[in-house]
Amino acid sequence: MKTLLLGVAFTALFAAPSFAALKVGDTAPDFTATASLGGKDFTFHLNDALKKGPVVVYFYPSAYTGGCDLEAHTFADNHEKFDAAGASIIGVSADNLERLNQFAADPNFCAGKFPIASDESLKIAQSYNLQTTPGKAGAKDVRGVEIGHGFIERVTFVVGKDHKIMAVMSSKDDGIKPDEHVFKSLAMVEKK
Repeated sequence: MKTLLLGVAFTALFAAPSFAALKVGDTAPDFTATASLGGKDFTFHLNDALKKGPVVVYFYPSAYTGGCDLEAHTFADNHEKFDAAGASIIGVSADNLERLNQFAADPNFCAGKFPIASDESLKIAQSYNLQTTPGKAGAKDVRGVEIGHGFIERVTFVVGKDHKIMAVMSSKDDGIKPDEHVFKSLAMVEKK
């Protein structure tokens, strides 16, 4: 009986989908996405942004939720330091463009300081091997508005001009708080 249970456990372990974000040294997948800067849509191309310097690609679950609000506000407060280091920032979530336009322009959050991109299909998150979860019926944001989309785990990648991942920060794996993603990624781009 123990052998049977052990066999079933091993089968379940290896049959279950495994999610492990890309790691330092991996090539960051290029992506193009509809994005918002200050409430105005545009098309973001990672490849184009990397021509100017390193890019901090941060994935977050949803606009107008506690940790995501703190992270966006902290990136906005520190965007000039990223600019001075020659780095740019792009936030990515499964929010639709309408929600992103509101969040991008909101002076309490992104404040028009950096762009955020929509990954409604979750294809960008999947290309970075990130875990996604379906949205919960009736889940509401801090404004009381229904969220209505799935969630991407909170992971930040610092991508070098050579398209190689220089740093990875994960709230789930490393216990890093949302605002710490900002300070750790800033320290990384200031070193380069």
